[in-house]
Amino acid sequence: MNLNRLAYFAAVAEAGSYSEAARQLGVTKALLSQQVMRLEEELRTALLLRTSRRLALTEAGRTLHARCAAILREVEDARAEIASAQSEPAGLLRVAAPNDYGTSRIAPLAARFSLAHPRCGIELLLSDERIDLAAGRVDLAVRVGWLEEPGLEGQRIGGFGQWLVAAPGLAAAASDPEALQALPFVANRALRDPLTWRFVHHRRGDRTVRMREVLAANATPAVLAATLAGGGVSVLPDFLVTEPVRDGRLVRLLPDWDLPSGGVHAVFPASRFRPPKVTAFVAMLAGEHAQDHGPKPGR
Repeated sequence: MNLNRLAYFAAVAEAGSYSEAARQLGVTKALLSQQVMRLEEELRTALLLRTSRRLALTEAGRTLHARCAAILREVEDARAEIASAQSEPAGLLRVAAPNDYGTSRIAPLAARFSLAHPRCGIELLLSDERIDLAAGRVDLAVRVGWLEEPGLEGQRIGGFGQWLVAAPGLAAAASDPEALQALPFVANRALRDPLTWRFVHHRRGDRTVRMREVLAANATPAVLAATLAGGGVSVLPDFLVTEPVRDGRLVRLLPDWDLPSGGVHAVFPASRFRPPKVTAFVAMLAGEHAQDHGPKPGR
């Protein structure tokens, strides 16, 4: 079986269209269509269903894509391992991250990385939905929060705190955790349980509070925007709200009470080999995080 045809088919399956796959691969749409057609002839079965809006995989197509994604990763690993003697990272690095952390931290880092390593291109895939690293042919994903994915290799980059914040007009009403139940709350539906929060005080113990939701969003940047506009109190990661608190647009409420902290992890598809472009990017991310957040992170 021709490996190039497998690669072309995988690209079309993941992109959902010949045009987008051709753009990503830098080849013509006609070439892609021809190679996929020859693959279907070779296998004597249809792999793609062509609808008016996009392409869909047949059952045989889904089976082949699941298998060929692993094969292509092995081929790419072998090629990268042979090329690893080159000290300079090279090739396209595909990084997945959540919208908020990706926009505020990963995008600026990617710009600095591309300047430091001009032979390495970067594609950022920012989404609050977790991207399947194997199916999406992603080199590296940054997970913010709690790592709960078996089968992936992970490295802890650092951590972050969570702050209870509100626009200045609501700040005076928050005297203790129990008082929060009477305040409007902006909920983040991207979290597993966005309304129940455990507050811990070094002398007064812990309190678990069920918030009163008045507004909800499934993306953290939208929760931040609604909170800045005075929609209610909310719990947000410190890396997003440090600046608004510093300049007075938000007030940190109950600073003596701690909320659960989270971790920042780099995760990778299981592989025997990690290309230089990945190790260099993770090293830069860990270094910058250590500068911003104190002690060096561990594994």
